[in-house]
This record gives sequence, structure tokens and C-alpha cells, in this order.
Amino acid sequence: MVGEYLDSHVEHQVIGSLNWSEEFPYKPYSTVVIAVSTTKLYVFFSVISKDLRALNTVDLSPVADDSCVEFFMQVPGNDEYWNFEFNCIGTLNASHRVERPSPVRLTEKELLSIERYASCGTDAIDELEGTYCWDLTVSIPLSLVGLNSDDLPECIKGNFYKCAGKTAYRHYVTWSPIDSPKPDFHRPDCFGTLWFRAPSQKQNEEEPTQLIQEKKPQGIKRLLLKLLGK
Repeated sequence: MVGEYLDSHVEHQVIGSLNWSEEFPYKPYSTVVIAVSTTKLYVFFSVISKDLRALNTVDLSPVADDSCVEFFMQVPGNDEYWNFEFNCIGTLNASHRVERPSPVRLTEKELLSIERYASCGTDAIDELEGTYCWDLTVSIPLSLVGLNSDDLPECIKGNFYKCAGKTAYRHYVTWSPIDSPKPDFHRPDCFGTLWFRAPSQKQNEEEPTQLIQEKKPQGIKRLLLKLLGK
């Protein structure tokens, strides 16, 4: 499975910027891996967090209220940016836009083209107390976001988020820091840089061949093994 491969073979990025610590001090341990094949962009999230909530089961619903992870991106030379928001059961809210007030929601066909595998399953989850480990693997067609593996740009801009707007432990954590007085993920001016290397055309077209990253912190499984002394 792609998620297991990415988790085992690629170093994770920590989603760890607590930009609004006074009002929202809680920070789950969240990491992300991103990779590209000749046809798809893969994103793998791992989370250790208090409480678990997934009441939104229909795409284009407000999944940011639930236990949620998000990926925003922008292709160089394009004024539009894309937002992909997933709760822990894989329900997706996604759109593209130039400015926050003017979203273009994805069509049903476009939503279905984005594959998701959630370790929590797909059934609704009333908020559960406790500490939970979960992960989510998604694949996004390169063609959907205007990318072509034969002519990849040197880099794209983007950000990753962990949030939960209606849980007992509300939180808004980012990968690339955001300078704003209150939580606002729609800030392409604060996107970080994600560097590409072109995937090998000799590989299976569905095999993720190259990560995009800036830093190399340890992933959740490696951290747990270290804590257990293995």
C-alpha cells in the first residue's frame, strides 16, 4: 500500500507551528509525507491527538470542524491556489480560488478522482475522548492541479495543517508559519516551498518515486520505536 511505503521509506515533515498559542495552545503530534509519481501527487498524514471526531460524511461539508488535516498548494505562475481538507474518515472539502471569498468547488467527478484511505474507516464518529493514533493517505491526479510529470516545475508553494474546530481540544497548527492575528489558513503569502525532482519514467506509473520536502524530522512510527527502545 502506498501509505505504508511512504511511512516506511520517506522522512516525515512535522506540522508543528503553533501560531495562535495563547487562544489555542493544544498541539497534536502530526506529520506529513508528500511524493509524486508520473500520474499522481500522494500525501500521507500521521496524527497522534486527543479526542476523535468525524461527523461530516459527505464531501464538500465543513470537515475542518472535525479531526482534520489539510493540504493547500499553488503552482508557479498561477494566481489560483488549491485547498484540500480531509477529516479522519477521508471526507473531503476542496476548491480552488484566487481569493478566499471566491471559491470554485470541485465537481463530483473531480472529488471522486481523489482517492483516500483512512485508518479510522469511513463511518461517522461521535466525539471520542482519549488519545488516538490515525493516518490518512490521499492521491491527487497531477492533471487536476495543472501539473505534468513530463514538465514538472522546480518547486511548488504550499502548506499543511492540522485542525479541529469543534472538538474539546480545538487547535490550528501549521507546517509553514502564518503571521495573522487569528487562525487563517487561506494565506498563500505564507506558503512554504516544496521542491520537486522528476519521477523516473522507468518506474511503475503508480509508484511514488520522489518526495518533496525541506526538513527531515522523524515520523510517528520511528518515534514510537525509539520510545520503546527498539
